[in-house]
Amino acid sequence: MSDNVAKMLAIGQADLEVVNDFITDAGSPIIRDFLAVVEKHGGVEEIEKKAAEAGKLETRLAKLEELNSPYLKDVMWLKEQVESGVFVSVADYRRKVLGEKADSTTFADDYAVTLEISAMQFFPWVIVQAKRAIDNGELMPGRFIRVRAMKEQVQDNADLVATGAVMNILGSSYVEALDTKGTDGSNIHLGGPETITGYFGGVGQPNTHAIDWLDEYLHYYTSYGVRQVLNVNAGTILLGYFLRKIGVNNEFKISVYMGNDNPYAVLWTLMTARLFADAQGGTSLIGFNFANSVDNETILAADEIRSRLGLEDIVRFEHHILETYKSIVIQPYDRRDELLEIADKVKNVSAKHEGGEIEIEKKREHPTDILEYFIPKEDILKQEGLMEALQINYFDKHEAVNITARKLTERGCSFVAARNAHKW
Repeated sequence: MSDNVAKMLAIGQADLEVVNDFITDAGSPIIRDFLAVVEKHGGVEEIEKKAAEAGKLETRLAKLEELNSPYLKDVMWLKEQVESGVFVSVADYRRKVLGEKADSTTFADDYAVTLEISAMQFFPWVIVQAKRAIDNGELMPGRFIRVRAMKEQVQDNADLVATGAVMNILGSSYVEALDTKGTDGSNIHLGGPETITGYFGGVGQPNTHAIDWLDEYLHYYTSYGVRQVLNVNAGTILLGYFLRKIGVNNEFKISVYMGNDNPYAVLWTLMTARLFADAQGGTSLIGFNFANSVDNETILAADEIRSRLGLEDIVRFEHHILETYKSIVIQPYDRRDELLEIADKVKNVSAKHEGGEIEIEKKREHPTDILEYFIPKEDILKQEGLMEALQINYFDKHEAVNITARKLTERGCSFVAARNAHKW
């Protein structure tokens, strides 16, 4: 009986044809608007050519020199450090944690957990972080999340370009958050924290703003080589899928704010990614954050969905291990022990550190606060001591990343740190 009922869920060929007829109609206003933005940026072939060039390390270094950015010196310093091999290797790190036992331990490398930090807001932080990692034999994250205004990054001594260059050098992936989002005033009825409930469910890119998001993405993709961006709205997620389907090699991750907190939400997300896969079976969805209440049973169910749809190696599950101490969850929030339970069972997971260790946060005069991600640098500098406090917060997260790496290693689990810096 149940088998027969389940078969009734099959999507009919006639229904697929109706959808295909609509999305392939270049005369439809919404499809026409999508295609117009792609043509505005030169068409698929030109977009890919520009993006590939803009994302090269040599291009980014040349742009820093052209703009006379003071950050070029730091970028070149980091390049020299990575090339000289001064960062701790994975093997040496394991010996540091386990001693001689490391040499006889079989690590679950196929299930390596990506070490992720959020948010790396200002370029100088990553240089200080690298110096600390070198001095202390610590690990640099394999993934960095940024939530700083794009235009501000461009104008601030080419912070955007310098950050892209160090990610090339470190061999880490990174994500930027575009300026076209709910907090930019696009939703005229919402005004920040005082209207926070109005943002639930990815609200905030109404009317024509999904197309504006697409236009902004293609600008930074072709001009700066920014490939991965944060995605928070169902409409812009669909546009991201459309881009990959027509041949643009774009990538995005879905934010925690979209609410992937049960297996059915995960199925919806991954099913659409599968349906709009490119000719090689790839998708622009490179990962998504689970919502904060997700438990291990749900992660295991989501893993089955991802595997059955052939997306296990493409779509990363990004799981908040720690959150900022203020303004997002009830504290204490610490999911590390749960991560350790599934670290050798679920592939392609990242451990996202958005806050520091609870005991450290409790003692900070200025603990982490997610609302501070959105403060312009100019306003930060006007408040005495705030930039220094934010940097301390960031290094608390760095310490938390390294604690997670140590705990994984102690259990024979593996991790992904900055691939070029930490040799295998």
